[in-house]
Amino acid sequence: MTEGRRGHLAMLVFSALVAGSFSLGAQAAPHIAPEALNAVRFVLAAALIFALVMATGGFERTAFRAPWRYFALAFFFCTYFVLMFEGLKTGAPVSMAAVFTLTPLIAAGVGWVLLRQVLTGRMAVALAIGGVGALWVIFRADLSAFLAFGIGRGEIIYFFGCIAHAIYAPLVPKLNRGERPAVFTFGTLAAGSVLLLIVGSPALVRTEWSTLPSIVWVTIAYTSVFASAATFLLLQYASLRIPSAKVMAYTYLTPSWVILWEVAFGRPLPPGLVLIGVVLTVLALALLLKDDSQVHGRQASEG
Repeated sequence: MTEGRRGHLAMLVFSALVAGSFSLGAQAAPHIAPEALNAVRFVLAAALIFALVMATGGFERTAFRAPWRYFALAFFFCTYFVLMFEGLKTGAPVSMAAVFTLTPLIAAGVGWVLLRQVLTGRMAVALAIGGVGALWVIFRADLSAFLAFGIGRGEIIYFFGCIAHAIYAPLVPKLNRGERPAVFTFGTLAAGSVLLLIVGSPALVRTEWSTLPSIVWVTIAYTSVFASAATFLLLQYASLRIPSAKVMAYTYLTPSWVILWEVAFGRPLPPGLVLIGVVLTVLALALLLKDDSQVHGRQASEG
């Protein structure tokens, strides 16, 4: 398996794990401030990655050169997560996941500015199709809502978080100086923990931890292990192997995964018209992967 294909596999797993955050987060969001929840999850995730680093060779001597890099990355990812949970207080999980699928369009622009990564024609078409599919779901297949820009408050809040997420992906290869993914992930999580403990200290003090419902603790555990530690590793691993636009393209699968999560929690499927938008997002991903396989094929024949 080529390095590029390993990057794609990492992002496939990433999209499935991220989807769980929407369904669980929507249930936990009304009970705890987003900055408090994320401060706890970042600390726990940092501890998990620290143990992983120590078990796999420890830290390189040069791992913490220019520590500002970790704080820069952490600022954008912390912003994303806090705004995500704030948005989930009022936004539906599937429509929030559809907002997430707009990040490839943003990431493509940021990737060009920072890394001069250029879109092929097929990639541009795929991103456009994915964007239409996302808007179809966000506005629930209601043309009048689209024309009136009838988008919910939660979706608007989360959109700004997605901008931060899209900036994060191309910054990883830009700021990485050869550190292993686990080491680089720990640096980002540790910096994020510091930022969130400072910003979230009032909310941490106000929270009645002993009276929180069990769904909050389940969400904290899941997001710490799977939607923080694991996805940080997967995203950084993939970002070093495939272009940022394709990294973020896997977000197109998120609405489909969220629907499966919601069904698993006993909720009904979205209306058929809304599912058309989900199909479009999957088609966008297929176009991107087809483009990628053709590029690999050309490279192999030229070699």
